[in-house]
Amino acid sequence: MLKIYLAGPDVFRPDALEQGERLKALCAEFGLQGVYPLDHSVPEGIDGPQEQALWIYQANLALIAGADAVLANLNPFRGTEPDSGTAFELGYASALGKPLYGYIDEGGSCAERLPCEWLGSDPGHDRDGNLVEAFGLPLNLMLAVPTQIAVGGPREALELAKAELLTQEA
Repeated sequence: MLKIYLAGPDVFRPDALEQGERLKALCAEFGLQGVYPLDHSVPEGIDGPQEQALWIYQANLALIAGADAVLANLNPFRGTEPDSGTAFELGYASALGKPLYGYIDEGGSCAERLPCEWLGSDPGHDRDGNLVEAFGLPLNLMLAVPTQIAVGGPREALELAKAELLTQEA
């Protein structure tokens, strides 16, 4: 069975473990094995925060390396952009040649998705005067180009992934 790494800020939710189980069950409906970052916990004896962070980092890299693809929650997290850890995981998986799939709740281009309070008075710029990407992509091109992004949720992204991944497996 093909493995798909489940990236995203879901690991920070109050119900993170339950959300992981829901995502893995959804993957199973599509004939895929979901691999969730919280499937493994920090071993006893790794006590300091920096040591724990290093262990989690290395464990997640190993999970990504062992997966056949990545499915990422790319919804805004703590701001207007996707979770930075998720962005890193997608970049790492891309460097390994893994297929990337993501999902966002709402469609539209970067400019269309930018909340009104972030819009600037100068068209094509944010309130700080920074250029807003105008490629018609829903996210920064470094995420949107290598990732097949579905509007909706994980189910919609898995529908994209299923056909491609199972074709590759055959």
